[in-house]
Amino acid sequence: MIGLFKVKEKQREQAQNATRGGASVKKQSAGELRLHKDISELNLPSSCTISFPNGKDELMNFEVSIKPDDGYYQNGTFVFTFQVSPVYPHEAPKVKCKTKVYHPNIDLEGNVCLNILREDWKPVLNINTVIYGLFHLFTEPNSEDPLNHDAAAVLRDNPKLFETNVRRAMTGGYVGQTFFPRCI
Repeated sequence: MIGLFKVKEKQREQAQNATRGGASVKKQSAGELRLHKDISELNLPSSCTISFPNGKDELMNFEVSIKPDDGYYQNGTFVFTFQVSPVYPHEAPKVKCKTKVYHPNIDLEGNVCLNILREDWKPVLNINTVIYGLFHLFTEPNSEDPLNHDAAAVLRDNPKLFETNVRRAMTGGYVGQTFFPRCI
């Protein structure tokens, strides 16, 4: 676990070095401090992992991989990018799906339809809540609030065809005129 006290200690050391002619100190925003706390308290399911492609010094941008263990998307691997604003938690993180997926709540550009990332966001929510929300989209896709209207209609009207389309997309193939790279 990353301790907040270590962050403060590191800041004090940097401040002392700066007064001795060392490097300048970058003060952490309230959003960075809160994100640091959220990440240190993460309690993810075993099928979710978090990574920092730009290194742990850049906490505000990270990736989460979700590998559902049941449902339509079982055994697929889906990667999401998170961009967190300095005013977090007063503003929801920006989340995009990097993996092209046939899903009613994720469009082909990777935009995600999850209520807690939009109108239902509240500062008491955290990164753990968002990750569980994304995980839930794969175990229970929602055809009532879609971004991909075609996938939602198939899920609603013909769940067997929806399952076939998801499998075809996840194994690397076409659904209609759209090609999906393999993610399984």
